[in-house]
Amino acid sequence: MSLVSLAPVLTPHGRLIVERDEDAPALDAELAQRMEGAFNRGSGHALLALGADEIGVALPPAFSFWREFAALYLTGVCTRPIDAAEPHRAHSPTPPKSELDQFVLAAPPMTGAEYLSAAVLSNLWQELDRAFWAELTEAKCSIEEFLKRRNPAWNLVGRVHFNLAENRKDEAAPFAFLATYTTRLSAHAKAQHVPLGQALREYAGAENRDRLLSLLLPVQRAAESCSWLKAMVDTGEIFHPLRWVPTQAMQLLRDVEKLESAGVVVRMPATWRANRPPRAQVTATVGGKPPSGLGQAALLDFHLEVVLDGERLSKAEVQELLRTCDGLALVRGRWVEVDAERLRETLEHFGEIERTAAEQGISFQEAMRMLAGTNVAADGNSTASVAEWGKVAAGPWLAETLKGLRTQEGLARVDPGPALKGTLRPYQQVGVRWLYLLAQLGLGACLADDMGLGKTIQVLALLLVLRQQSNGARAPSLLVAPTSLLANWASELERFAPSLKAVIAHPSEMPAEDLKRMTPEKLRKVDVVFTSYGSLLRLPWIAYVSWNLVVLDEAQAIKNASAKQTQAVKKLKAGVRFALTGTPIENRLGDLWSIFDFLNPGLLGSAKQFTSFTKQLAALPHNPYRP
Repeated sequence: MSLVSLAPVLTPHGRLIVERDEDAPALDAELAQRMEGAFNRGSGHALLALGADEIGVALPPAFSFWREFAALYLTGVCTRPIDAAEPHRAHSPTPPKSELDQFVLAAPPMTGAEYLSAAVLSNLWQELDRAFWAELTEAKCSIEEFLKRRNPAWNLVGRVHFNLAENRKDEAAPFAFLATYTTRLSAHAKAQHVPLGQALREYAGAENRDRLLSLLLPVQRAAESCSWLKAMVDTGEIFHPLRWVPTQAMQLLRDVEKLESAGVVVRMPATWRANRPPRAQVTATVGGKPPSGLGQAALLDFHLEVVLDGERLSKAEVQELLRTCDGLALVRGRWVEVDAERLRETLEHFGEIERTAAEQGISFQEAMRMLAGTNVAADGNSTASVAEWGKVAAGPWLAETLKGLRTQEGLARVDPGPALKGTLRPYQQVGVRWLYLLAQLGLGACLADDMGLGKTIQVLALLLVLRQQSNGARAPSLLVAPTSLLANWASELERFAPSLKAVIAHPSEMPAEDLKRMTPEKLRKVDVVFTSYGSLLRLPWIAYVSWNLVVLDEAQAIKNASAKQTQAVKKLKAGVRFALTGTPIENRLGDLWSIFDFLNPGLLGSAKQFTSFTKQLAALPHNPYRP
């Protein structure tokens, strides 16, 4: 690690600068660079950087002294009373001379310490204030957002916290509640809490009335929508530690969103992940073992259980939860959130699927929809409780299969060998392996590489691999492309895969009479047939052939689901269907639906169902992990 010896220096004129000094404590180079950059802007900016950015960073005593001084200013900003005339303006008045004198006495040895006085600190306080407002103006955001960007811990200072804890020693009241507020940040950037009742003593007196009202304002706002909190405020209970029964704890839990919207920070027991108690969740596992077949016709198994933190609950424990009143229940030594109605509704929902699966199995398409956390076939009628109290997980077989679709490591190694007269680039090799896996599973795929990235050679390599493994027993494949691209496909085949036997079923390459008399028997020794979208309408026999693989080039040609050529394409018989397009979505999501309705019929539901589903997605808050 590169180190730089750096120290703050107070000049005779009361300016704070930084100098490199061999005798000074060493800082790591990045920290030293930040410090020098801040000090170059002036004393106020240097102090702001120390207090706002470097809180929690290990610093030598001299730097720590100035950081503590800056932190005192920022604490004043965070605990400012709200000015009705200027609600955007923070008030952090200069500390009284007696407090500044104490700061002078606490100063560690440093260059220029002899110039330190209450008057110098007062001037530096004003410089810090000007720097704060200058940088806030540059940032063009609120004070809260500005401090959050510097260090999120500053947003906790001056805030009321509602703290809920478990008290296992008290069976009658197994929860404890305490309202606190944060007075400052420690040098380690930890919020320092004191009971809210202490605020009544600390802010006693008319001169502190505004600060007390500002501190309690979020509590007053929250009390307007939480009757239980209003009662605590009216009686003064909010200022004292309280013993709570589970129903009281559940009241707090249900109103967390209201409390946080009002500005109150809510802290739950440390054992509760994501600030909520665990739930008994209905978990459905699909695809635990290999199906009897592959592809879209494969039927997967489906199993149901109720789990708590990964542990399966017995039927007796589940029945006990269903008999429990809504709230918190003690299960296996842990407090569990219970909503009997929603749990029952979720069990019934998945139970119905389990019964159907026992008789008919679960289709691959339905399994994919479940794993994606949605069901486009539900027309928006799926209840929120099912999504909230249940989840679907891939079983061992399906999880391993999906791993192959998602990661390079799960893809089989396939090689077209010397029959391919060219070298595949690494990403093209991955593309061929991915297409091969999907072909083996009987699933359709859209290869959406941009123009010029070699979709053609990937398809030709795949055709060679499929022929290589067929031992001559495989049906021919069909490639449909715009008329203008047929010659290019023929040329690329001759260049990269000349051993493939190809037929161009198009008037430009074959007499009309020969085209009409073409039969499946005449294609037995053919590897691939090239034709155009228009020819599908003029040559009925194409729809009668059972193709091994159907590939659509420039597949955006079927984005209009009602077009005749789209309908002709979807009538084709194929073991596997692939689409090639650099623009799977040109204008709207419906374009994608039409392509996938060809690739994997039913996977995205009907056009009406898909449109309804996308409208639901558009209405939801943005979530990068949601489909």
